[in-house]
Amino acid sequence: MTQHYLIGGNGTQSVHLNLRMANRHGLIAGATGTGKTVSLQVLAEGFAKAGVPVFMADIKGDLSGLAKAGKPHPKVDERVQLMGISDYQQRLFPCVFWDLYAQQGHPVRATISDFGPLLLANFFDLNETQTGVLYAAFKIADDQGMLLLDLKDLQAMLNWMKDERKNLEDEYGGLSEASIAAIQRRLMMLEQEGADHFFGEPALDLNHLMQVTLEGTGVINILDATKLVNQPKLYAIFLLWLISELFENLPEQGDADKPKLVFFFDEAHLLFNGAPKLLVDKIEQVVRLIRSKGVGIYFISQSPADIPDSVLGQLGNRIQHALRAYTPKDQQAVKIAAQTFRPNPAFSTEAVITELGIGEALVSVLDEKGSPTPVERVMVAPPASRIGPLTPEERAEVMARSPYKAIYNQVIDRESAYEILKQRVNQQAQVTQQEKLQTQQRIEQERLAKEQQKQQERWQREQEKAQQQAQRASNRRESAAEALAKSAARAIGSNLGRQIVRGILGSLLGGRR
Repeated sequence: MTQHYLIGGNGTQSVHLNLRMANRHGLIAGATGTGKTVSLQVLAEGFAKAGVPVFMADIKGDLSGLAKAGKPHPKVDERVQLMGISDYQQRLFPCVFWDLYAQQGHPVRATISDFGPLLLANFFDLNETQTGVLYAAFKIADDQGMLLLDLKDLQAMLNWMKDERKNLEDEYGGLSEASIAAIQRRLMMLEQEGADHFFGEPALDLNHLMQVTLEGTGVINILDATKLVNQPKLYAIFLLWLISELFENLPEQGDADKPKLVFFFDEAHLLFNGAPKLLVDKIEQVVRLIRSKGVGIYFISQSPADIPDSVLGQLGNRIQHALRAYTPKDQQAVKIAAQTFRPNPAFSTEAVITELGIGEALVSVLDEKGSPTPVERVMVAPPASRIGPLTPEERAEVMARSPYKAIYNQVIDRESAYEILKQRVNQQAQVTQQEKLQTQQRIEQERLAKEQQKQQERWQREQEKAQQQAQRASNRRESAAEALAKSAARAIGSNLGRQIVRGILGSLLGGRR
């Protein structure tokens, strides 16, 4: 039996969403302050009641009120009575809070490897050469058996590629040092935007976004984007990554009575503003094909003109709140919005769009055959949960009851590219230090050997000098003795010598006196 739930009514006509067609996606549009948030809240409640899990981004913080029951109010009672709602009951819904910055919910993380080079290249707005270098970084990491989990892993890999560029280019092609530096600069910018909180482990398990309570109520996952929206590119690329992961990992479902998950993308224009064509094509592909996986995507923006035609044509269920036509551009936006609906002969869609009050909307949904119904002007049904945000104490209470706090609140930093490359650098540094020490020791030994040789040579020279001096002294003594002997010989040969000799001989022989 096909399930339906009420979106709104006007007293005579009610509009119900057909759950079998809910995975044909949808759009909630309207100017600021016209009631888009309440419509989003009503749709989320309807899906949760039907047992369909929901994921939504909370830009203003108002959607946290889904975790608390609404309070009686005269205007709510008046609308319930006017619309003839017989089973209206205020209640809370099971909610899990998430936050990329881990402040208002459980941290949402993904690894660099899961994110992949394509989304990173588009996020960094890299040219073709730089994109090729980034793909090479992922391929080299796979070949080297190194995990890329967080930003420091990718930064370390790029530094290593720069140092080993000449050795890597034979296998992986040209690795421009300028391209590596350009990617590193963008990584630094990404880190300054706080993305280091997003990349890492434990990575988000998509199954945790598709839970149903024992009572059969779909769990509503609320991503706090009050801070994230200040980084629109990171916000857009994260949500695109999320729906891409759902598309790649969920099995084909075909036609089913209800979706597996419904995904609400608030401030959808942030996804498309300035996005390169390749990225828009990727979004169009995911939106077109993910419905066969049982996932419905609902965009929330101010005007249908914010959504590219290729994507807008995929959105079958539409809620249009008031638009203001103050300028020619506004008037054109009103005309575009009116043309996206199947006309109702009872009124002019273009005229009514500018007349709608707060909480009123033009609604068209898909019927059993998948055709859009004629547009109806209705009052949106009142939500059963609180309209407005939780207090910090109430949010903390909901988070304390979450079954995921023990899983995601603790950061895991296992061995990956950064640690492996750091270890290699340390080992290389140790080898280099050892080689340097050995070189210093060898130089010192050579110096000592040379000094010792010099001392030996100096000693030898001194010995030789001493020997030479001694020889010269000996030679001088010998020369003096020889001179004395020769002098004596000459004296003997002289007359005086002869007289002395005769005198001596006479004395000895006893001759005459």
